[in-house]
Amino acid sequence: MEIEIKREEEEDTELGVIENDDGLDDDGKAKRTGTIWTASAHIITAVVGAGVLSLAWALAQLGWIIGVSAIILFASVTLYTSNLLADCYRSPDPVTGKRNHTYMETVKTNLGGKMHMICGLVQYGNLSGAAIGYTITTSISVVSIQKVNCFHKNGVEASCKFSNNPYMIGFGIVEIFLSQIPNFHKLSWLSIIAAIMSFGYAFIGAGLSIATKIEGGGRSTYLFGGSKEQNSVDKLWNMFMALGNIALASTYTQIAIDIQDSLKSSPPENKVMKMANKIGISTMTFIFLLSACSGYAAFGSNTPGSILMSYGFKEPFWLVDLANGFIIVHLMGAYQVLTQPIFGAVETLVRQKWPESSFVTKEYPINIGKMIFNFNFFRLVWRTIFVMVATILAMAMPFFNEMLALLGAMAFWPLVIYFPVEMFIAKQKIKKLTIKWFGLQTLNFVFMLVSIVVACAAIHGLNQALRKYKPFMYRM
Repeated sequence: MEIEIKREEEEDTELGVIENDDGLDDDGKAKRTGTIWTASAHIITAVVGAGVLSLAWALAQLGWIIGVSAIILFASVTLYTSNLLADCYRSPDPVTGKRNHTYMETVKTNLGGKMHMICGLVQYGNLSGAAIGYTITTSISVVSIQKVNCFHKNGVEASCKFSNNPYMIGFGIVEIFLSQIPNFHKLSWLSIIAAIMSFGYAFIGAGLSIATKIEGGGRSTYLFGGSKEQNSVDKLWNMFMALGNIALASTYTQIAIDIQDSLKSSPPENKVMKMANKIGISTMTFIFLLSACSGYAAFGSNTPGSILMSYGFKEPFWLVDLANGFIIVHLMGAYQVLTQPIFGAVETLVRQKWPESSFVTKEYPINIGKMIFNFNFFRLVWRTIFVMVATILAMAMPFFNEMLALLGAMAFWPLVIYFPVEMFIAKQKIKKLTIKWFGLQTLNFVFMLVSIVVACAAIHGLNQALRKYKPFMYRM
């Protein structure tokens, strides 16, 4: 009897029939409530984050022509491949087919074999790295507030150095509490707050940069970047690392399927996701160009890794403090947006392995005022361990631009280019050696080369940084 019911449900799914009477969607999960605006907020929260802070530095390494072209190119390619990925959420039909709830599941359905294992390794490794990167960035923002206040009080020549470790620990404690939000569907409010914060600090940074330029304080800039004092080898390494920063800043494909899985089924998820992609990436590109161009115009070849952190603007101190406060709040939300896919994947596997365990599956409702909060012991233990490990690793290697470049190299080609292109070829049954096949494979090959050279530059940068700093002893 149970088998017959399951078969009927599968047939309904294939026909695009959605059962609404019991409050469940066609896959038996709770009805999804996401809209184009919640999806856009998730995308903006993911992309207008730590990466935007380094774009002025990246432009300084590349110069006006290559830098601006790279930002537009990466954004355009991300939009194109994200739209290809949106059509892979349901299979075989993009509107009425069976849902694929995760990126791994999508790759398994469309490419078969063991490709999904490689996808999962890259995706969850990158997301874990992003959690480390966000922990580092948040602590730098807190220290920047202290340093800016110290400079304001004692003068810019004062020796103002503070340890990042206490603030990484504090951020980790906050994330332990926030990580108990059960799943992606409950994160909309946090993403909306984080997206608003991202607009706040991006516009403050751009405003301070433009004001500096108008007042005549801007530095010399170049069509082709790099400081004239740099030797050719260092200039080349920095250019490659700058491309990695831009790649990371443009990347959100690793959570795109999770975002799409939160959308209501009507209108069709792929159409809503494509519109959210356009809104999110258009917003991203505008903010990226505004932040990068204004920051480079203000600081020139001496542009710091982040114009809003301690080596950037120092006055008006209260406005710089406010911008760093916005960064901290934003990254608290962005951390959760990027780690929820990891949490969900592990918890799904564990529930399948031990479905009878109350420690794993049982939810305990807790009333907090008029709100009901579900508490689960496994979720508490596993997510706490994850945040603690990410925090310890962040304390061991607090290198900002080098870390961003390496994460960009790891994620951009496989997750943004390779898998969406290969799944599109498989779904559309595009024959080899046709013009369309050649075009897609050329895109694949070019960005594979870009990722390789960026990874080499990032490893070189990390090697140089490790010579200067001792693990757990970093002060700025």
